[in-house]
Amino acid sequence: MQKEDVIKKVRETKILPLTNDYVFKRIFSKEECNSELKDLLEGILGIKIEKVEVKNPEIPKNILDEKLARLDIKAKINDEITLDIEMQTSDEYNLENRSLVYLSKLINPQLKPGDIYQKLKKTIVIWILNFNYFKTNTYHNISHMRFDKIREDKYVNMGYKGENGLVTENAEIHYIELPKFIKKNPGVENKLDQWLWLLVGEGERIKMAEKVNEEIKRAKTELEVMSMDPKEREMYEEREIARWIYYTGLDDAEERGEAKGKNSEKKEIAKKLLKMGFEIEKICEITELSEEEIEKLK
Repeated sequence: MQKEDVIKKVRETKILPLTNDYVFKRIFSKEECNSELKDLLEGILGIKIEKVEVKNPEIPKNILDEKLARLDIKAKINDEITLDIEMQTSDEYNLENRSLVYLSKLINPQLKPGDIYQKLKKTIVIWILNFNYFKTNTYHNISHMRFDKIREDKYVNMGYKGENGLVTENAEIHYIELPKFIKKNPGVENKLDQWLWLLVGEGERIKMAEKVNEEIKRAKTELEVMSMDPKEREMYEEREIARWIYYTGLDDAEERGEAKGKNSEKKEIAKKLLKMGFEIEKICEITELSEEEIEKLK
């Protein structure tokens, strides 16, 4: 797709898509939309929520920079649970490791030097993905730290039950894959499915969801108001164009890396990919350089 096509597409959009990270954050981080955020999280987590506090409601000033600044929502639930919600529209092939990094960034600040580890509270990272990533037969994967299956040569009969369960309940990651949800094509019987239909913008299902959930109706109204604001539309358009430029640049780097050329040119591409956060294994695949060569470039 050419840049002119991207501009035409975004300008023809009547209702701004909630799958755009800027739009998602603008809607759900608003104080006046707190009840909608609470309802969305209840649908994802399957728990009753009394209070949600957004910790980073501001929009970063550098959202159009070359690294495409993160537009996540950090929040605290019931003064206990810390979480991070990420709307991810493009596959960067690093979701597993990014999840661990994001989870650790939420966990580490909870304890000060000298604190006992029992003070650690539950931490959750939520990924809403506009692409399929995992080879699983569900659109809502939930990941925990679990024990592996017991090996027979290491077995000791201690009389314990449920030994293949959780290591801890304090670390949890959710992955919601929207294309799988669309393929499943469920109704609007539960909160999660109601909200996911709003996220993917399916008109008839949204109408059905509005009839059974007032929060969906409120969020839809907020989205319609935002879509009519010229400044908000401009920010959305600029974000989408910046995203296109960013990911097109990555594609160009891959094409150049796959082509045969001078070793110095491959190393320059590898340096750029390292700065962008690509994993060494992926850089090896793109540039045809060895792991040892790439390690030396760090």
